[in-house]
Amino acid sequence: MKKKNKILGIILITILLLTSGCGSNDYLKDEEGRLITNQETGQSVRKDILCKPAENSELYRIYQEHNDQLDVKIEDLPTCNEFNLSSNKYSGLWQSFLVRPIALIILKLGFLVNNFGISVMIVGLLIRLILLPLSLKSMKQSSIMQKAQPELARIEKKYANKTDNASMMAKSQEMMMIYQKYKINPVSGCLTAIIQIPLFFAFLDAINKVPAIFEGNLLGMQLGTTPWKGISQGQYIYIVLIFLIIVTTYVSFKNSMNQNSSNDEMMKQMNFMFKFMIISISIASFNLPTAIAFYWIVTNGFAVVQNYIIKQIMAKETNKDKRIIEVKPKKKKERR
Repeated sequence: MKKKNKILGIILITILLLTSGCGSNDYLKDEEGRLITNQETGQSVRKDILCKPAENSELYRIYQEHNDQLDVKIEDLPTCNEFNLSSNKYSGLWQSFLVRPIALIILKLGFLVNNFGISVMIVGLLIRLILLPLSLKSMKQSSIMQKAQPELARIEKKYANKTDNASMMAKSQEMMMIYQKYKINPVSGCLTAIIQIPLFFAFLDAINKVPAIFEGNLLGMQLGTTPWKGISQGQYIYIVLIFLIIVTTYVSFKNSMNQNSSNDEMMKQMNFMFKFMIISISIASFNLPTAIAFYWIVTNGFAVVQNYIIKQIMAKETNKDKRIIEVKPKKKKERR
């Protein structure tokens, strides 16, 4: 369990670094090694963009001044409306099979609906819908695990002070019998995360590499501006954005937690991870570009609704099973 928590901690810290842009070599730096920031938006400026920003923009001027640091020279990049999967040089499987296709879909949809903020949210929701079967399976496994918790807790208590190999083997065998009894797949949650996490990273990478996304506006907010920059300029609507990020994150994660665990140690670990994640996202939200903030809010909102609906369906199924058991006809006594 401790090893699992360390892995989760590393994942959460990685998410924080990716969303805040800290510690990355993919950003332009000045002669003193400091990250170069777009003064208009507060963003750190990436050097591995996929297409040109508008030529009359502050961002384009920054790229011209630091052209030698770019992976592809600014004059060799296509405009964002001309970008396609074959644009620029070959950049590896990660870029070719995940980041570039997602970026292309966001761009094409953005030009179609005439707003890249809306495009980012729609593509985020589409990814959530694609992953819905996995989410459903994971929630069902979580529900089954709750039923098995009392028996698993008894096994943990039984072998609490035993560390010899024979006891550990016996403990593993007894736990496997519980898993088989309830048809629990211990690795199903990990498999879901293995698929979700790369898609999440690829989506963020795609957004960050397309200047056209950050040049648009939605609901009076510039998509490239960070909430911290907006607030410092007196645009207090960005406070609402931060509030929505924190609230939707809190509700989404709270709904996904197993609150019925009979293992006190497990509950402590889950609560620690929950608090750590909320604090991390709250801090990172000040430096998230508005486009990513909209994506985060909408997809978390979708997750809240999705989890509520799934839990209602599962509760009805459980109640139905209980009623079937309760109304089983009793055998009639034979008359003599």
